Amino acid sequence: MAHWVLHVDLDQFLAAVEILRRPELRGRPVVVGGDGDPAKRGVVSTASYEARAFGVHSGLPLRTAARRCPNAVFLPVDREVYEAASARVMATLREFGTVEELGWDEAFLAVDGDGPEEVARRIRARVHAATALACTVGIGQNRLQAKLATGLGKPAGVFRLTDATWFAVLGDQPTDALWGIGPKTAKRLAAMGIDTVTRLAAADPRMLAAHFGPAIGPWLVRLASGQDSSSVTGAPHVPRSRGRETTYQHDLDDWDAVRREVASLARRLADDLAAERRPVSRVVVKVRYVPFTTRTHGHTPATPTREAAAIEQAALAALEQFPERRPVRLLGVRAEFR
Repeated sequence: MAHWVLHVDLDQFLAAVEILRRPELRGRPVVVGGDGDPAKRGVVSTASYEARAFGVHSGLPLRTAARRCPNAVFLPVDREVYEAASARVMATLREFGTVEELGWDEAFLAVDGDGPEEVARRIRARVHAATALACTVGIGQNRLQAKLATGLGKPAGVFRLTDATWFAVLGDQPTDALWGIGPKTAKRLAAMGIDTVTRLAAADPRMLAAHFGPAIGPWLVRLASGQDSSSVTGAPHVPRSRGRETTYQHDLDDWDAVRREVASLARRLADDLAAERRPVSRVVVKVRYVPFTTRTHGHTPATPTREAAAIEQAALAALEQFPERRPVRLLGVRAEFR
């Protein structure tokens, strides 16, 4: 009996939940982000497909989104509503087998049988019946293939990607089409003459190990070959990090004020972590300079800690690694667990 991995991804999730609450918005460009005021600083969390047609996407500043799509409806983020909708979806998915949650809007499932498309269609129908939300289902022989198949099946479709079709579908794509390769890595690979998935799969792992490290180099070759040995686990989703961040409506150009804000964020984050009972192994500070350049630096405490004072000290140590003292529009502090 064949073993398959399915990746379920809810289409335009936050926007879709908001449209269910406000049916009159269906067919209109909807943007969810910040407190819903595009005149204020903030970024897009999700945009409906109608808004995406104007170049609006996640992570875009709200003010830029408003310029690109002036007729869009802007709505604030409502975490509790999205969490409740996500919980209903995940409960529905568990009717079909082992579920590994990746976040609010996506999950992997492990299924057996020779008809994964039929299972995928039943999942789509069941999720819609239970929640009125649409989803796309990617099918693969492993998690990597299923995850990438979902992007090829959107919106609201089903797509299968396997060993046999991997290079026909993805071979000519740039390396950052792969799950796990970002723009910086793709740029480094391109400088080495490796600009497609096929070329990366054919690269010498030893050569890549010399540039990216003994673990990452060979992994990049396996990734480009569509290989993934990780299994779907039904264990509860445990975040690998927790963070706090704030976008300031007025620039912080006094770095004494920046330090005070980072210390405050670190203390608030420590309060959030009190119930986690997991030691923090690294603290990362994010600084978004004016107008929109983002940098991060981290600091590793001498020993993993749950102490608020130690988390604050680590955040301030990370802040000291920023060489530029330009005006700041956003600060964030993230705790990573061991």
